[in-house]
This record gives sequence, C-alpha cells and structure tokens, in this order.
Amino acid sequence: MVDKPIRIIIAPDSFKGSLSALQVAQAIEQGVRQVLPQAETVLVPLADGGEGTVQSLIDATGGHFVDVLATGPLGEPVPAFFGLLGDGTTAVIEMAAASGLPLIPPHQRNPLLTTTRGTGELIRAALDHIQPPAGGAARIIIGLGGSATVDGGAGMAQALGAHLLDSEGHEIGPGGQELLRLAHIDVTDLDPRLAHTDVLAACDVDNPLTGPRGAACVYGPQKGATPEMVAILDEALAHFAAVIAADLGVDVCDVPGAGAAGGLGAGLLAFLQARLSPGAQIVMDAVGLRQHLAGADLLITGEGQLDDQSVFGKTPVSAARVAQEAGVPVLAIVGGTGQDYAAVYAHGIDAVISIPVRPMSLGEAMRTAPALLTETAARAMRLLRLGQGLRRDS
Repeated sequence: MVDKPIRIIIAPDSFKGSLSALQVAQAIEQGVRQVLPQAETVLVPLADGGEGTVQSLIDATGGHFVDVLATGPLGEPVPAFFGLLGDGTTAVIEMAAASGLPLIPPHQRNPLLTTTRGTGELIRAALDHIQPPAGGAARIIIGLGGSATVDGGAGMAQALGAHLLDSEGHEIGPGGQELLRLAHIDVTDLDPRLAHTDVLAACDVDNPLTGPRGAACVYGPQKGATPEMVAILDEALAHFAAVIAADLGVDVCDVPGAGAAGGLGAGLLAFLQARLSPGAQIVMDAVGLRQHLAGADLLITGEGQLDDQSVFGKTPVSAARVAQEAGVPVLAIVGGTGQDYAAVYAHGIDAVISIPVRPMSLGEAMRTAPALLTETAARAMRLLRLGQGLRRDS
C-alpha cells in the first residue's frame, strides 16, 4: 500500500515592499518540492485587508484587475483600480487606490478638503461588472486603510447617488469641513443595486467615529491635520452622525470601527449597510482557507515580520487559528522576528523560522527574498522529515 503524499497548504501574506503573497507562496513551494517532490501543495495567497489585498484575492481566485479613472482625494482625476474575483460575483476594492494618502504630496495634505468620492466611483464601477449569483447577492469587499480623508464617507455616498444638502437644499462640497453645513440627507437616488449587494468592509481598528479615540483625533494628524483642524473635523463628524441618525435612522457614532479610514467605516454602515470585519478574516473566507485545510497535513504561512503585535489580527496568526480549529499544525516562515515574537506560539503557530542565513542588511534580504524563502522552506522540510520520519520519496 502506497503512503498518501503529504498535503501542504501554503498561505502567506506578502512581504511588503518585496514580494506579493503569491510570489512568497511560489518561492516556498519550490523549497518544499526540493525535499518532498511528491508532496501535494496548494497555494492560497492571503492579505489583511490593507495594501495588497486586491492582488492576493485575484491571485487566489484567478480574477483580474479593472482599471478606472476616479476622482482623487483633492478632486483631480487619478488612475485607480479594483479587482474582479474569478467567480465574477465578487469585487474587491482598496479605498486607498482612489482616496489614499500617497496620492497627495505632503505639502498639500489637508483633510478639511479631501474627499472619498473616488472610492464611491470605484464601488459604482464594480457594480457595473459583478454578476450576482443565481438566487443570491453580489458582493463587494472594501479594504479600509491608508486614507487621505476625514469626510466620514460623505464623498463616497455622493458618488453613489446620495444627496447631502445644506439648509438651502444645495449639495455640500467635498471635504470634512463641509459636513458642518449638512442639514439633510436624501437617499432617493442612491444606486438601487446596492440593496442587492453584500458589502464587507475589512477593518482592523475599533475606533469610534468621534471623540478622543475617533477618526479625527487619532488619525487626522497623520493626514496633515493641525490641532485646530482636528477640532473642526471632530465636530463635523459628530454633526454628520447626528444627521445620519435623524434622516436614515442609523446610529454610527459609537460603533467600533466607524472611525476607520477617516470615518469611511461610518459611511459604509449608514449608506451601504456594510458589515465591518477583520481584514484577514474576510480574505480567508473569500479564498476558502477552511475548505483547503480539510485533510491537510501542514499549513505554511508567513509575512515579512513576526512580533508580539502579530497576535492582533495579523495574517499568519489569523490563519493559524483557523488551522488550529482544523487540527492542522502550522509553520511560519518570516523575513524576521521582532520583540516577543514567541507570543504567537500561544495562538496556533507551532514553529517559526526566519529566512536570513547569515548577517545581512534589510536591503539585501529584500533583494534576495525569493532564493532565501526557497532555501528556508527546503531546510524546514528536511527538519520536518527528520522529526516525523517521513520517507525521502514521500
């Protein structure tokens, strides 16, 4: 009787600034096959909802990018994109693609003026492309992070057909400070397709919309806000929440995560009835990690740096918890380990191995990451074979 080949799920995050999650998985797979050529390997690129999420989900599902010319944070047109996943029923958007901080030179950053209109345009474009499954709803995944905005998602809502009106019935302008002029919200013309679309917001923070831990106070300075601007924006968001409650019947002010991406979390809740969930969890569900782990012998995950903060929603630990539920052991291959990284051992990761094999600079490690990953994976498989008594030709 021939022994069944070992089944290994390779599900890493990207190595930021160096390799995409798929490239990491491919390099690890090469190392596995050097030692265990008959192993069954399944590549499942992951992400945490931030930068690289669209790429990972496209790679994992056989999807493709869709290019869109959208309104940038300061109102200028910018080239942006979203991903259409392989089944055609799901689109994935990184809000930073159209409304992100890197789109504005540092000397022009002013969250009193910046808008999320471009993110709304991406959502509208996605609605034009996705096909709802028979008897079900289409789905849009939106990654919240890297925003240049503190407008509570007002620009997004306007791009999707909502009317945000002042006391004279005129549309308010772009930017967070304009929310102070808001008197009434009219959603009569909101895109009707949204009512048949399941919107998931990848959100890894629990900040409320306003107050000391709110969008303006915590994240405004990162987007260029002075203390005076922070006070204006916090007041504006509180006023926005009050009008939303009065006109839409939705309480967004104190919802954990409402303050994400300059309050875009609140806007998604109010206008799109979105669900806010940890980014890594949304991605793992979208690529079917639980299903892939059924009958697996090992999960290999990883990211650029593993430390004591990795237990708070980072991809490797999130994946390890799913594997732990399935009874699958977990190996993490990482670019480096930081302070108190051993904390991950209490959260489902069974072993950690770093890729540098000798003292080297970060730049050299990033340049040679594919070869280092392959070599490290091969080394790990030799240790696994030794420890488990696996046959050399398994």
